Amino acid sequence: MSKAFTKESDNGDEDDEAGGLPPLPPGGKNYITPEGYERLRAELLSLMDVERPKVVEAVHWAAKNGDRSENGDYLYGKKRLREIDRRIRFLTKRLEIAEVTDPSVHHGSDQVFFGATVTYADESGEEHTVTILGIDEAESAQRQVSWIAPISRTLLKARVGDALKLVTPGGTQEIEVVEVVYPAPASR
Repeated sequence: MSKAFTKESDNGDEDDEAGGLPPLPPGGKNYITPEGYERLRAELLSLMDVERPKVVEAVHWAAKNGDRSENGDYLYGKKRLREIDRRIRFLTKRLEIAEVTDPSVHHGSDQVFFGATVTYADESGEEHTVTILGIDEAESAQRQVSWIAPISRTLLKARVGDALKLVTPGGTQEIEVVEVVYPAPASR
């Protein structure tokens, strides 16, 4: 059978996998901050206007070099082109359904909403700080968590001083909200 008629992946929905992100919860909205939306939009435009044309040019050049079955530049270029196209489809779909939510409207509030940076203390008194963002923009290495994460679900709508029950794989843990901070509104 020709390789042209084989599936690349057994996963039926490659586009959601392309971003390496969890799917949206059923009926859930794709909340995102204005900054996160602009970052994803900039990535999409860069892929379409800069990176994809470069790869197309490289593939075109490599295709002129003869036997494509053993042409590494051609094979790698085609693979990279598929990856870029998959990411473009993913970003396009996510941006279409994005619900941009500006957390600065809650500036000065002590209640936890989307976009809050929350400091909480665990049972041992150790403090942890997380920022609640959209699933497409949260980076755990920067202490950012998506709004669908268990810690976020526990913290949302709580206020400073509230004691909460956080359910973890290791059991239930009591936490207390210590501080809630929002970005300042942009001056106009």
